[in-house]
Amino acid sequence: MSQVRKRDIQGPTVESGSKVSTLWKKSMTVNSEWENKDDLLDVIYWLRQVFAIINGIAWGLLPVQGLFGIALFLAINCLIVYIYTSKYQKVDEDDFGGIQELLKEGLFTAFAVFVVSWIMVYTATYNQHQNL
Repeated sequence: MSQVRKRDIQGPTVESGSKVSTLWKKSMTVNSEWENKDDLLDVIYWLRQVFAIINGIAWGLLPVQGLFGIALFLAINCLIVYIYTSKYQKVDEDDFGGIQELLKEGLFTAFAVFVVSWIMVYTATYNQHQNL
């Protein structure tokens, strides 16, 4: 078995763990320098996923329903990314292809996570089982 194959089986290396730690620190620091543009896009992706789960749980518990809930989720999610990139990190959107490129990074995956968590929480909270 080759050395590369053994490394794949063993899981993440120390270097990847330290990269996650470095990205975490950079993501929490105001106005960080993003040498690798993919790192900021990764942070935006995971930020969206976390807020999608939080939104889904909140909408399920509040009993928000319908198109209003979807539109509100999209507005909040895009607003969070916009504020994070423009006001907190102060990145130049043109370096990433414009603000629309930052706003759509991970949006559809986050939407799927939101819908699944929203449906699961709503169903578990408000579903009335009827005995037949």
